[in-house]
Amino acid sequence: MAGVLDSVNQRTQMVGKNRLELLLFRLRGRQIYGINVFKVKEVLQCPKLSSLPNSRPVVRGVAHSRGETIPIIDLSMAIGLPGIPQEELATSFVIITEYNRKTQGFLVTGVERIMNMNWEEILPPPKGAGRDVYLTAVTKIDDKLIEIIDVEKILSEVSPLGEDVTEAVLSKSAERVPGHLPVLVVDDSSVARRQIQRCLTAIGMEVVLKNDGKQAFEYLKEITADGSRAKDHFSLIISDVEMPEMDGYTLVTKVKDDPALADMFVMLHTSLSGVFNQAMVKKVGADDFMAKFSPDELAERVMEIIDQG
Repeated sequence: MAGVLDSVNQRTQMVGKNRLELLLFRLRGRQIYGINVFKVKEVLQCPKLSSLPNSRPVVRGVAHSRGETIPIIDLSMAIGLPGIPQEELATSFVIITEYNRKTQGFLVTGVERIMNMNWEEILPPPKGAGRDVYLTAVTKIDDKLIEIIDVEKILSEVSPLGEDVTEAVLSKSAERVPGHLPVLVVDDSSVARRQIQRCLTAIGMEVVLKNDGKQAFEYLKEITADGSRAKDHFSLIISDVEMPEMDGYTLVTKVKDDPALADMFVMLHTSLSGVFNQAMVKKVGADDFMAKFSPDELAERVMEIIDQG
């Protein structure tokens, strides 16, 4: 799949402009799915897979690529569909991705194309879709519904991360005087919101949750309409990057351009843990960046930010 990954310069041109590139692919059936190209390292014809003892059925094996041993997850099985038959593996593809500081491959039946889109065209899943749906967003391309999969939900089930702050870090939080302003957390993934809220609540912080950048920005404008500043209401903002309607980069740009919000500390907290992030964070003016998800690291960093005022 030559050309899937563009240069850093070309990628960063989209930063702060509320744009993204979607890699479109198919599983079993006619439905088309999408994944942000920023998370894709490589697309391969399915290589020979080696079995992984004691692994879950959804992990079809491991592949060896560029010096790495990479678990290969059958994406069909992961979202509750029948798995790709063994006899079809040779004609299937693997999308190698980087999420939450780890590399994994997703087995799909076909890769379509890359689409350059605006996040405003990416919408939350329909209301009433239920908590068990593996979607963070949907969009339409050529009148066809494209489903954007909640990879963080899948990975939390296939390879759960530790979500609890350790006693060593909790003991540090106990030494601090309570009564700090809440933290505004912005993330479209219900799994990520739960993880962050659990982490911050453990160290005594109140949390206000918003599902995307547009919702968060409108809320900030609403609470500062009386002439107050965002810093009068929150200790800091922790925002994801990939979100429907308005992404995290655009949220930061709009916050930093607004006099009532500009001095608010904004941390981007994202599963996009690739090589492009530092250039992007600097370009939009975010105050900090952290790759998901280490509860101890996040808790300690939040306490440091609050201590620094």
